Amino acid sequence: MSSWKNPPKNINDYQGFVYKIINKLNGKYYIGKKFFWSKKTLKPLKGKKRKRRFIVESDWKTYWGSSKKLLEDIDTYGEESFTKEILLLCKTKFECSYYELKYQMDNEVLFDTNSYNGIINVRLRKPREFEK
Repeated sequence: MSSWKNPPKNINDYQGFVYKIINKLNGKYYIGKKFFWSKKTLKPLKGKKRKRRFIVESDWKTYWGSSKKLLEDIDTYGEESFTKEILLLCKTKFECSYYELKYQMDNEVLFDTNSYNGIINVRLRKPREFEK
């Protein structure tokens, strides 16, 4: 079972989510995104040339973010000192990236000393259905 607050009933309806991890001891937080699915590639079968590619469920249930400082604090204080909350479920990868950026900017994470976020790294392209 996942330790996330607000998990979806069925992840098949979504690509990923925007989340917030909060340190209950000092109030520091981290905002990020995580995808439910990842691509897995295996070697070709004997006598074949094509690699085998699959879509598999990611490690989202046990994921704790990519911030080194956050991960250090989790090791120091223990997982029970943190809450993991899903803020928004997203149907596309574009939505995940867009709303991760929006939540980070709305919270001014790079200016907030209470934030574990040390970098905002995003590259967005307008979805094709809006390019007419």
